[in-house]
Amino acid sequence: MQERVNILEQIKDHLDVKRLTEAQRITLCGELRSEIVSVVAKNGGHLASNLGAVELTVALHACFEPPIDRLVFDVGHQCYAHKLLTGRRDRFSTLRRFGGLSGFPRPDESPADAFYTGHSSTAISAAGGMATGLRLQGLRGWTVAVVGDGAMTGGLSLEGLNNAAETGRLLIVLNDNGTSISKNVGSLANHLSDITSSPLYFRIKDDTRRAVKSIPGLGQPLYRAVSAGKRIAKDVLTPGNLFENYELDYYGPLDGHDVQAMVDVFRRVRSLARPAVVHVKTVKGKGMAYAERIPRIYHGVGPFDPVTGAIPPARRSFSQVFGEEMCRLAEEDGRVVALTAAMTDGVGLTDYAKQYPDRFFDVGIAERHAVTFSAGLASTGLRPVAAIYSTFLQRAYDQILHDVAIGRLPVVLAVDRAGIVGEDGETHQGLFDAAMLRTVPGMTVYSPATFEGLRRTLRQALDLQAPAAVRYPRGGEPALPEGEQRQGFVRYPSVSPALERPDLVLLTYGRITADCLTAARRLGDLGLAAEVLSLERIHPVDTEALAPLLTGPVLFVEEGIRTGGVGEQLLLRLVQQGVVQTFDLLAVEDVFVPHGTLAELLRWCGLDQESIYQRAVALCEKAGLL
Repeated sequence: MQERVNILEQIKDHLDVKRLTEAQRITLCGELRSEIVSVVAKNGGHLASNLGAVELTVALHACFEPPIDRLVFDVGHQCYAHKLLTGRRDRFSTLRRFGGLSGFPRPDESPADAFYTGHSSTAISAAGGMATGLRLQGLRGWTVAVVGDGAMTGGLSLEGLNNAAETGRLLIVLNDNGTSISKNVGSLANHLSDITSSPLYFRIKDDTRRAVKSIPGLGQPLYRAVSAGKRIAKDVLTPGNLFENYELDYYGPLDGHDVQAMVDVFRRVRSLARPAVVHVKTVKGKGMAYAERIPRIYHGVGPFDPVTGAIPPARRSFSQVFGEEMCRLAEEDGRVVALTAAMTDGVGLTDYAKQYPDRFFDVGIAERHAVTFSAGLASTGLRPVAAIYSTFLQRAYDQILHDVAIGRLPVVLAVDRAGIVGEDGETHQGLFDAAMLRTVPGMTVYSPATFEGLRRTLRQALDLQAPAAVRYPRGGEPALPEGEQRQGFVRYPSVSPALERPDLVLLTYGRITADCLTAARRLGDLGLAAEVLSLERIHPVDTEALAPLLTGPVLFVEEGIRTGGVGEQLLLRLVQQGVVQTFDLLAVEDVFVPHGTLAELLRWCGLDQESIYQRAVALCEKAGLL
């Protein structure tokens, strides 16, 4: 019996995909799914989004030629099949592992990855710029933006659409699966479910265009007049098509799991050489029953059983505790409302949304809108809590500054995934929010180290009549001894209940407190009395209350960026006030932190227990204590 040939093993680039028959491409899609499920089951990653984009990716590679043609994946969490088809199959088992393949597109990983992506709604703008740049330089090649319908709720997508018709050889592929992570919401999602164009419509439209333009002398002006009249008529008589109103050719919706149908349309678009939108309907999690049934659970997932889909029980997390406390707060105070930007499950608000549906708002992938919408709510006397991942909150800095802070509106920002997040890499690390938020006048920023600290600071933030942020890490609670609250910060003595004059103070905040405590105990083995002070409120800091406790050298340890961070600014003030003379600062230097486990990345940044201990020893030696 002849052994079955594995087609995927033969694929090195787009030329190999082009040579396949229609039947072979269908077989290839099955092999891609098997490989993706096998690796993600071991390494974790974005499963449902990748399974839904397999046929689409194969069709694109059958019609376009990366890197001459540039494929830009919005967000980029659906690029696994693309990686497997562009010479990276032998390394695919390293996906999301430290030093291995990234879970997102990276041009430094392969020239077939046209753009760094990781945040939503950027692809149309980036691809439009690429298409324009190629046109201006007389270079051949298409630019293709693969955009999910969830990403269309982001304002930047609409900004990119606004001048897409003027760019060049630009194709926007709308991958419509009805979800971002949670189910899509809003009027745009409803519009996408209504628009349609048939093949007959394409033919009539093309025949009419050619006929009118062929009239000698009058063709072009007449065609422009007819087009303008058509747009006016559509606006008056019908709801119209969003993309055609942006003067883009529109094709669809197509079956996003019919490879040949998509190949036919992509080839048609190439032959006409005009900016276009191809709308495909896909099923998130396609091919795996468990992922199709509950795609939000398998959007981003840790290791799981590839046969049954069973996911090991997760540790109790800060996000879960936040959601529980929000339910309690809503029960106590009818003014409390909650918001998120397409992350209901991720930020722990699923139960809140069920219990208080009239006081919960998922605004889609639109963090800027979420913040300004919160400001509007606060201006009416409500107490909004906007739960947003740290990395995504960066996009709303102007709204925090202008719409919330200037008016001193009592909006609470629940900053989830603060600090190092792990395997998602550079685009998702939450290392900038503390430095960003502390620059906002009137903003109070909390960074609790424990579940109890999160509950306490969330209530404190809601009691303020001004903007506040409560930041907390991904995952579970680190092991900490009980500390005593004192004047805005938490004191964690590591050697005795209260040292009179410690030899060294480790000043820190948040999750890294646990590692500082371990380092302090090891210093005790050297005969040094070290105390750990963990700030619960990191801005503003009451330096007068803090000063009496800083009687020796100070090592500030921060799981955040050094430049402009909490440690840099606080140490500067303490030195200026004459409180501290000998000090050191250990934080993330001027780098983007790659993907890996939390332990690997803390070590890479020099923030693991051993690195903290060694820096503390060096500081003690400098101070003449050793």
